[in-house]
Amino acid sequence: MLSRAAARTLATPSARLFSSSSARQTKVAVLGAGGGIGQPLSLLLKSDPLVTSLSLYDIRGAPGVAADVSHVDTASEVTGYAADQLNQALEGVEVVVIPAGVPRKPGMTRDDLFNTNASIVRDLASAVGATAPNAHILVISNPVNSTVPIVAKTLEKAGVYDPKRVFGVTTLDVVRAARFLAGVAGVKPSDTPVTVVGGHSGPTIVPLLSQTNLGKDVKGEVYDQLVHRIQFGGDEVVKAKDGAGSATLSMAYAGAKFTNALLRGLNGEKGVVTPTFVKSPLFEDQGIDFFSSNVELGPNGVEKIHPIGPLSAEEEKLLEACLPELKKNIEKGKAFVA
Repeated sequence: MLSRAAARTLATPSARLFSSSSARQTKVAVLGAGGGIGQPLSLLLKSDPLVTSLSLYDIRGAPGVAADVSHVDTASEVTGYAADQLNQALEGVEVVVIPAGVPRKPGMTRDDLFNTNASIVRDLASAVGATAPNAHILVISNPVNSTVPIVAKTLEKAGVYDPKRVFGVTTLDVVRAARFLAGVAGVKPSDTPVTVVGGHSGPTIVPLLSQTNLGKDVKGEVYDQLVHRIQFGGDEVVKAKDGAGSATLSMAYAGAKFTNALLRGLNGEKGVVTPTFVKSPLFEDQGIDFFSSNVELGPNGVEKIHPIGPLSAEEEKLLEACLPELKKNIEKGKAFVA
């Protein structure tokens, strides 16, 4: 028999994952719901009390995922849409999460994914611009450093681009940084929040360990190993899955976590701040107009972009390595739509 505490935990599956506030009608769409990220992401969003309606789309499998997920005993309604029903899937949607695309395989860089995923993301962004021009778009499809500029340029061409409504989901880097630092420090991840700035691939990922009480004490080889693990955690998963997949489950968790943060901001909750890759003035003078840093989320989407704050000498070097690579990634995305 279950203890009362265990029964209570099972009865409230979303309690640990999500923060909720007062009820509000919010329709969320997942584009790519049949994939390795899309399926667990759809399940987690079904568990989020701030999602009242869930619209699942993919070129194959979405109606089946929707039927499965719809049996979960939370209040939101779920509808699945087939390949030729993208416009119907987007009608009345306020938040669009895009995990669509091909996953990374062993030896593959995020740049290797570019040609396939760039086309997919461009076409989905075009559909959102036409059917749900006021929706907030959360881009998970890699390479995020390039796909976010692709979405921005596509919406710009359609005359409906609002930089406050387009986000690159870099939350997995933040989740990894907290988890890995906690392992080094021997504490809980809730005690080791780490701001991660820059972009969302390899050397463009810059964890600001010096800005945390426990992180600032990590030095030398341990520091180097920790930073490398945060930057290349995805490779660890690809290798461990032996060619059978990439970081789908942790990415789904991170995607659901960021979606919940945005929904709380849209709901009027104050002080919702998290790193995300957005149109940013921080390094615009260097030709880098998208950058991930702490962003306050609110009713308009992006409410305030925070400066990155003081950096250690090691972090200055990381940022120096990040910027030229990030600029190249952004320009590649823009050129694809030009």
